[in-house]
Amino acid sequence: MALYLIGDIQGCDSALQRLLDKLDFSPSRDTLYGLGDLVNRGRESAAVLRRMMGFGDAARCILGNHDLHLLAIAHGARVPHYSDTLNCVLSAPDRQAMLQWLIHQPLARRIDLQGHVLLLVHAGVLPDWSAEMTMAMAAEVGSMLQSTRASEFFHAMYSNLPAHWNDSLEGLERWRVIVNALTRIRFCRPDGEMEFDTKEGRDAAPPGFMPWFEVPGRATQHVGVAFGHWSTLGWHDRPNVYSMDTGCVWGGALSALRLHASGDPAQHELVQVACEMVQQPGHRP
Repeated sequence: MALYLIGDIQGCDSALQRLLDKLDFSPSRDTLYGLGDLVNRGRESAAVLRRMMGFGDAARCILGNHDLHLLAIAHGARVPHYSDTLNCVLSAPDRQAMLQWLIHQPLARRIDLQGHVLLLVHAGVLPDWSAEMTMAMAAEVGSMLQSTRASEFFHAMYSNLPAHWNDSLEGLERWRVIVNALTRIRFCRPDGEMEFDTKEGRDAAPPGFMPWFEVPGRATQHVGVAFGHWSTLGWHDRPNVYSMDTGCVWGGALSALRLHASGDPAQHELVQVACEMVQQPGHRP
């Protein structure tokens, strides 16, 4: 039995098939963890969702910002962007089944390998959030998304404010900060203030900001954190940080990390397949 982490697929089902073939993946034996952004930009979003649904418990995914964007459009809270490629889902006869499966995916997962904790999120975590707090925040939003308040939230989701986490936050603002942290963050200040305008690599940090995983004293620094979202960062090899978005949709690679059963980071194996460029790099949400 093998465990795999897979970075942002973004509707590139053909690349996913090639990667699974290279891994010799079997849903009867292995488990894959998709790190969010299963859909959009690529041409095969519906095929990706159907594939993951067909794998049953062998596919354990988390929600990314593009997945939430699809759900917001489906709830009438957003109109498609000109670069979106989501109509294959929205107009499909099995649309409702795909959307229901997607909205039941969490915003974070946790894997324990022989005492080595690995936290899975789409974008990142705030400096003061421990792995336990991150899981609790993700569960809170997950419960809301499966409630009658989901549509209300999707109509209020698109804002950068509040930029800081505060334990006293309630309702829509509280959920928005959690979602922004888990699915959109790249840079923040040491006090946890988030910045969303900069989409370039780690050296492009605005004054006073830094990559979220470089904040001194980060509460999750002693556990592994695997994430996607940041294609301009690419694969970043450093202790306890696994950045898995290697720009498949932009003509980069689709990446998987084969986790060693011992949990020893030095034994994990990166496996990649090259991808054709589906969209020209430009504005990346």
